[in-house]
This record gives sequence, C-alpha cells and structure tokens, in this order.
Amino acid sequence: MKNKPLLYGAFLLLFLAACTRTEPEISYAVMRVVYLQENGVVKERFSFFVLANDEDGVENLDELYLYHEREGLRWHLSERDWIALQQDGKTWLGSRSIAMIDEEPLPRGLYRAVLINKAGEEAVRNVSFDPPAQPRFPFPSLSVADGNYVIDSKYPANYFLGYNEEGNYVQTIRTTALRGAIADLKFNSNVKSAALWAEDQLYSTSALTDARPVN
Repeated sequence: MKNKPLLYGAFLLLFLAACTRTEPEISYAVMRVVYLQENGVVKERFSFFVLANDEDGVENLDELYLYHEREGLRWHLSERDWIALQQDGKTWLGSRSIAMIDEEPLPRGLYRAVLINKAGEEAVRNVSFDPPAQPRFPFPSLSVADGNYVIDSKYPANYFLGYNEEGNYVQTIRTTALRGAIADLKFNSNVKSAALWAEDQLYSTSALTDARPVN
C-alpha cells in the first residue's frame, strides 16, 4: 500500500503525456505571382504555400489562412480546398488560385500565414510578397507531338505537372532538357496530360501553360 501514491503518480504522468497536444508548424511560407494560360489568354494569378508539419500527421491539419492586415484582406483554405504537394518527404499546403476581386493586382508587402489543426492549435508565420510589376521573361510554351515534347522557356527552372483523366494533379517532374521524348520523363501511369510550370525563384514569379495530352 505504501507504493500506491507512486503508482498513481506514474499513471498520471503517463496519462498526461498521452494527452499532450502538439502545435502544428510552418517551417517556411512563400507567395508567388503565377501567369496562367487559359484558352490561349495569359492571366495573372497568385500562389501561396506553406511547408507544413504536425506530429500527429498532415491529416490532422484542418485550416489555412492568409492575411494582409494593412489592407484588411483574408483568404481561407480548408482541407477540401488546398493543394498538398510532396517534395523530398515534406508536405507543402496551399493554393495557386489566390486572387483579388475583379482580378486586381495583389497588394505587395507583409502577409501572415496561420495554420490550424483539428485540435484548434495554431502556427503563425510572416511572409513577404514583393515581386516585380512585370514578368522578367516571355510567357513559355509547351508543344507535344508524336511522343516528343518541345519547351520554349527562358525561365531558370521548368517542371512538368501531370494530371489524370479527371484533370486532377498527380505528379511533378523537373526537366533540364527543353526537348525530348515523353517516355523518358517516366510519368506515372495515371498521368494523361501535362502542363509546363516555369519558375523564377529569385523574383517569386512562375508561369503555367495549358495542359497537353501525353498518354
């Protein structure tokens, strides 16, 4: 009976440890200007992604907010809305469709990202957004014919974004060759079409072409 308080104390510590909740984490946040090609017309859009982590798993994350407090602006992404990208074993959450009403330019300056998990715990990180008013490079192009592709891009980095038959994102492949065989890209078997994602990391700008059939 003398050991009863010790046993109770040990049980209580184990119980508290099991119930300890961990806050989510934003390791990095980035915003970019994205030039989109829609039916041959180039439009300006904005992307916002955070490098997210939660000790209970990414599936425990629930909501993502972006604020520009000086202008009183707010964007809200839920698990149903955001894109989850896997890179080097890490998860990026965000959207390539951040926009203003009437397609006005997004205000430059300091933004605040807030990530919330299902327990209501938050992670906060500031992100600066100050891209050039005009793109540094012409809009790129992607041609696909007879099992080969040709890229016309002045951007420093170029990627293929693969989509399945329903048009959902499946895979990203970086390419250093501006022309070559589609088969050499090693697309996932579910990929039926692909678009070119051209990126200028130094100036936080990107361009996304229309998708082309690849399979």
